[in-house]
Amino acid sequence: MWSLIQQMSTRRLCQTHGRNEGTFIPVYSDRARRIAASYARFYLETEQYGDPAKKGRFYWMALGAFASKTVACSLDDMRVPVIDSVFKGLAKGNLWLFFDISGWHWYYTRFNGSFDTCIAQRDASAYVKPVKDQMQHYPWKDDALARVKNMHEHADIARGFALLKEIEDSENERVRANLQLEHLLAIADHEQRVILQPLIYDDPDFAKWVKRQRLPVINLVSPALQLAFTSACDTKDAQLKSVAPSETRLEEFESRMKWINDAAKRFHRLMQAQAAYMEEQLHAMAGWVEMDQSAQQQYVPVTIP
Repeated sequence: MWSLIQQMSTRRLCQTHGRNEGTFIPVYSDRARRIAASYARFYLETEQYGDPAKKGRFYWMALGAFASKTVACSLDDMRVPVIDSVFKGLAKGNLWLFFDISGWHWYYTRFNGSFDTCIAQRDASAYVKPVKDQMQHYPWKDDALARVKNMHEHADIARGFALLKEIEDSENERVRANLQLEHLLAIADHEQRVILQPLIYDDPDFAKWVKRQRLPVINLVSPALQLAFTSACDTKDAQLKSVAPSETRLEEFESRMKWINDAAKRFHRLMQAQAAYMEEQLHAMAGWVEMDQSAQQQYVPVTIP
């Protein structure tokens, strides 16, 4: 069934041609916005197999939507493509994080009864042949699959989804809110430590350029390191964004996680105090699910079983 789930992630980022073929949308920022839309839809329970009565259980997904939107904005920033390794690194990290994290969530929503039994069985190297053949067309697959260990690692996922089940069962609002934050941080640890650290931050060239952006003068013209809780790229309201402390070393896991934990807590406060506003922004991002600005694109067939 993991092979079937992989198709759902693939289809989301493809423009289909006929019944069983498609091609990945070519613009990196469009992919990032489709990913943001998918995350928002998971949280809002408007994604396929969602359950509106359980809205709020996929709490990381709401934060993930704002994060992927931020990646899209960075990819559209004219300063970023100048450094090819950073431009492509951001696109690669966001794409493969989506392939990993969306799969766990789609499996849970579609095959909830077997999730605990099958969580340890996910392994891209064991997918059925048509799906493995399809994955040969995935961008950066030769490097990425090895670095993310075929999307098999699941310790934090198991912890996060155990908390998710408690969220589903909780009727006490305060207890539920505490569980949501704990769940979010468990999934955040997985995405940062298991996926993004080996995939992009351990890449010497990517890390080199990230370090250089902290140098005097260069840091004045580099994009701000921040997460804005709006569907727009930025906001003038300081309460609606988290700015990384100046001492943050983005390429280092522990340093990066200090900021991410702070950003998660600000996000959590906003979700409690300004829920209507936050959901309005999530609904706006959910509308990007078919984003594709390309007028022309090279057709490279990708078989979709």
